[in-house]
Amino acid sequence: MSPAVADEGPTGIHCRLDELLEARGMTLTRLSELVGVSVVNLSVLKNDRARAIRYSTLSAICRVLECEVGDLLVVSP
Repeated sequence: MSPAVADEGPTGIHCRLDELLEARGMTLTRLSELVGVSVVNLSVLKNDRARAIRYSTLSAICRVLECEVGDLLVVSP
């Protein structure tokens, strides 16, 4: 298995943050406050432009949204 290349292009991973926030009636700004991550960084994640995410951030988002990692991140067809 070869290591991932940073400039490979789309990863095929889709972040469902928009849908989860809408279902909970929560704004990105409020999630930012509760998780302790900037709105800009959450926006990058939400728009599928993130190249990496810290486990601690992923865990905090899932804790606040009361979801599993698989609810937040899915493989795109």
